[in-house]
Amino acid sequence: MRDGIEEGPEEQASEPRRPRLVYPFEAVPETGSGQAVEVAPGVLWLRQPLGGSLAFINVWAIADGDGWTVVDTGFHTPETSQAWRAAFAQALGGRPVTRVIATHLHPDHVGLAGWITRRFDVRLWMTRLEYFQCRMLAADTGREAPEDGVRFFRAAGWDAEEIENYRTRFGGFGKMIYPLPDSYRRMTDGEVFAIGGHGWRVVTGQGHSPDHACLWCEDLGVLISGDQVLPRISSNVSVFPTEPDADPLTDWLASLARIKATVPDTVLVLPAHNDPFRGLHARIDGLISGHERALARLAGKLVEPRRAIDAFGSLFARPIGSDLLSMATGEALAHLNCLIGRGLAVRETDGEGVNWYRALPQ
Repeated sequence: MRDGIEEGPEEQASEPRRPRLVYPFEAVPETGSGQAVEVAPGVLWLRQPLGGSLAFINVWAIADGDGWTVVDTGFHTPETSQAWRAAFAQALGGRPVTRVIATHLHPDHVGLAGWITRRFDVRLWMTRLEYFQCRMLAADTGREAPEDGVRFFRAAGWDAEEIENYRTRFGGFGKMIYPLPDSYRRMTDGEVFAIGGHGWRVVTGQGHSPDHACLWCEDLGVLISGDQVLPRISSNVSVFPTEPDADPLTDWLASLARIKATVPDTVLVLPAHNDPFRGLHARIDGLISGHERALARLAGKLVEPRRAIDAFGSLFARPIGSDLLSMATGEALAHLNCLIGRGLAVRETDGEGVNWYRALPQ
């Protein structure tokens, strides 16, 4: 289990009728091959290996003068490093990387950013919250699990064995990231900067990560959406021990609505996982309505007090084993905290430190 970096368990009824999306590319790049597919003039689609259920991440190279701007990188693994060496020689034609953009802090996106920026002596571009939180999480490598985290998961209903597994896994985040550069170039929401003669606008979103950057090029009609909008899976939106009272789902839903109001439906969406697609607004509508149905379904189950782990059956179709327990707990808490924020539920703590949630009369 890699905390907070894979997409979350698919919701039970998020998308009973998925919107009709269009996938315009029959050919896809072979994962880790060094080959690419051009999806727009000067925009290359590559796939780097992840392993696990997701198998690969889509990364992008954008022609930028005599070189390439790279967007997202994959994990810090020997396999992914070798895949990039092949890409530098083949798809990128031996031309240098001019900058690296990381859409957000998760290791499958930023894992090799430090390696590539040092190799080509170029700058890493990220939003401020993503850069500094990534450095904070990487600094936990080798630490013992904090008692705040133990209390957090005990409050969610974890048993002693599950908490011991948390203690064992803690601090693994930094192992998947090549050390970040000690300086970076900050991106801000609404900023427009040039890549290869075209303007690219930063459109940020919150909920999946602190300040995720999407990149919209109106000239080319493309949106690099990272994990903010995915066509076939719903990105994990979780509460973490560092901020147990957070309401990331409200942030997530508001971000999706704002992206829909900002970016036209005509764009070709370039997501981090699955395939490029058209149908941005329909997909956003489906994601929002799916979470709203999940909230309503969960609220209906809180007639009887429940712990966070008791909410899984209302949210997820698949069984939740130890490999998904952390993400499922975080996502359950995101829904529960959202209900509390809407005045639909209340949280009460028993004498053992376990939180119980119940619906409020309406």
